[in-house]
Amino acid sequence: MEDEIINRVAQSKLITFNLEDYYPKGERKVLDIADWLYEGFILRENEFRAHVEAHDWASYQDAYVALQCSSDAIVPGWAFMLIASKLQPYAKKVVQGSLQDLETALYQPILDNLDVTEFTDKPVIIKGCSHKPVPENAYLMAIARIQQVAKSVMYGEACSSVPLFKRKK
Repeated sequence: MEDEIINRVAQSKLITFNLEDYYPKGERKVLDIADWLYEGFILRENEFRAHVEAHDWASYQDAYVALQCSSDAIVPGWAFMLIASKLQPYAKKVVQGSLQDLETALYQPILDNLDVTEFTDKPVIIKGCSHKPVPENAYLMAIARIQQVAKSVMYGEACSSVPLFKRKK
């Protein structure tokens, strides 16, 4: 008689939490203002304002936008504020920084408002591999929320997970 193969993972109380399930849909765009600066380093107000006025802001409709300056220029805060004011009617969200900063800013409110009651007193595995650009900070935010209620938290896949947290009895 052959031994029956039993899927112990499917029978366990283990809950898999996948950050990709919470990935906000929408186009991401980077707006680099280095080209709007004199020689890439000096912000001349009149020239800068002319670039701002000539720019096609409607092309950012419903996009998530990261504002940055790729040169080592010292850019006054008002410059990014001016651009943000032009993007406000079009973009879903605007941050000053990299795409990674943008992704983190998108995940913050999602994870802050995450209902974690389903994880209460259960073992949870935070899925590690993703096909979407989930920022590393999202994993930190996720464990901070989940470990408040979970019995244990692991990282990876059910077949090869790394234990991260176990509530003391």
